[in-house]
Amino acid sequence: MKPLSRQRLMLGVGVCAVVLLSACQKASPPAQRPAPEVSVVPAHAESVPLTRETVGMLAASRIAEVRARVAGVVLKREYTEGSDVHQGQVLFQIDPASLRAALHIQEAALAKARADATNAALIAKRYKGLAAKGLLASQDLDTALSNQRTTAAAVNQAQANLEKAQLDLGYATVTAPIAGHAGRALVTEGALVGQGEATQLTTVEQIDPLYVNFSQSARQLQQLQQTASATNAPPGETAVEVILSDGSVYTQPGKLDFSAMTVDPRTGTVSMRAVIPNPGRKLLPGMFVHLRITLAHLDHAFKLPQATILRDQQGAYVLVVAADGKVEQRRVQTHEMTASDWIVTGALAEGDRVIFDGLQKVRPGAMARVAPANAGANKPATVKPAARS
Repeated sequence: MKPLSRQRLMLGVGVCAVVLLSACQKASPPAQRPAPEVSVVPAHAESVPLTRETVGMLAASRIAEVRARVAGVVLKREYTEGSDVHQGQVLFQIDPASLRAALHIQEAALAKARADATNAALIAKRYKGLAAKGLLASQDLDTALSNQRTTAAAVNQAQANLEKAQLDLGYATVTAPIAGHAGRALVTEGALVGQGEATQLTTVEQIDPLYVNFSQSARQLQQLQQTASATNAPPGETAVEVILSDGSVYTQPGKLDFSAMTVDPRTGTVSMRAVIPNPGRKLLPGMFVHLRITLAHLDHAFKLPQATILRDQQGAYVLVVAADGKVEQRRVQTHEMTASDWIVTGALAEGDRVIFDGLQKVRPGAMARVAPANAGANKPATVKPAARS
């Protein structure tokens, strides 16, 4: 065989091999990529409270300054400093000697006034009889009647002076105006008090219950009110919880009892106050505490991990795996964010499988495989995925 014919034969064999190989490749279909695997969390509808956390300062619910209401020298302190006292309990004793003497003087003045009034009444009666017989000038009768009225008024004045002296003597025994915790004594035995002013002797504070004073941004309050109105959140009594320094929640919840109707122009906040029961005296006035305030509740709301929430130009949404395995987009409205979750409402149903892991591998309308339950047990808490357009 000639060399040229051999080359042609080899070329023809090569072309046939290429054609056969191409035909084989066209005959076998391409391998399909498996659907990506994602981790999901079931959506559970519940009534979720709308809360705010802030800092407040505790204060006594009632404070009474115990003062000396009469002048005198303090004889004795009758209570134990720092103890609980009941209303009417004797706290101090002021020397009553001068007050008792003043009372005796007023008693004598009253007796004299009554005697003068009796004599004036007898004279007026006698003059009336004489005047009726024409034996007395009318001017003398008028004088007698005027003297009768004057002495009767003097009796009333003497009676009032006596009552004043009795009160002053009673004020020598200083009692607690309210029940509460008595502070330290501000005066000692032998101190002259009440000279020109009502000297403060001590303070009694009622610390069960306690007040907690705090403020809230007017903008935040308005947002909460708008959210509650838009979602038909049921109104209720505003609850206030105290979070202790160790992170635990105080066992006695309180309630809001005062909210100012004006906004402080300097800070843009609204002053508020709550009442906190304090039977165990665990809380003390002057302490700063963290507060969790529940202003409303959202019905049919969902708590979802922060990683499930995606955003685009139209707002927030989540991706769910439908029953047929397809990925669907659901629009949601975000309301509050906790340490690990978003509180949302929107186009979600009970039991929807919301994707929190593998979001970057799926798109709406594509297929997805749900990872086994144990594979997604440790769902992310605070990692936020990048926004998607």
